[in-house]
Order: sequence, then structure tokens, then C-alpha cells
Amino acid sequence: MIHGIGIDIVDVKRIEQAVRRWGGRFVERVFTPEEIEYCLGRVNPYDSYAARFAAKEAFIKALDPGVPVFLREIGVVRAASGRPGIRLYGNAEEYFATALRNGRIHLSLSHDRGCSIASVVIEAD
Repeated sequence: MIHGIGIDIVDVKRIEQAVRRWGGRFVERVFTPEEIEYCLGRVNPYDSYAARFAAKEAFIKALDPGVPVFLREIGVVRAASGRPGIRLYGNAEEYFATALRNGRIHLSLSHDRGCSIASVVIEAD
């Protein structure tokens, strides 16, 4: 059964401007250390930051926008196959485990022409 669906699109320039303006304060407040390492290893880190930001927003929409979750508690990870996924931390992990016990999170990311988009589907038993 589908618990929720979320989608978000982000202008890559908006994320780039935030990173340039606020630097580490912005990045460390929004992204996990693993995400930061991944993005900094890319040719264009801003595309990757924007895709991850969109994934976090899409996840919140799919979960329930009324649930208090910090962006840094939602991490985008990659399986060995390269497939993106979401790993939860802190309050987000506790809420998800309690409310959706055996729930599964499906994530799709893409970027093109200065925009990054993410789609999240949360399944519940």
C-alpha cells in the first residue's frame, strides 16, 4: 500500500548561491557528511547538492509535511549498483520506524538544464 508520494524540483543556481553565500554553515546544516563527501567528489557539486535537497523535500512531502523532520536527518545514499536511496537518522528514523514499521522508501533523481528533481514513494504494509 502506498503511504505517500512526494516530488520536488530545485533550481541548481539557487543551491549554488546558498552554498557560496553561507558556505559550510548551509552545507553542514542541510547535508550529511556522506552527502557532502559525495557532492564534493563530483565535477559539478551543485547539481548533486540540488538533487539531494530535492530528495529531502520530496521525502518530507511523501511522509507527511506536518511531521517535524530536519533536512539533515534525511540522507541520500547510493547502493553498490548506483541506485539512489534514502537513509534516515535521528527523529526521522524513529518516527518512520514507529509509524511505518516495515515501510520502504523508493527514490528517483534526475537533473537537466539547471534543475534537479526528485520523486519519493513511501510504501507501507
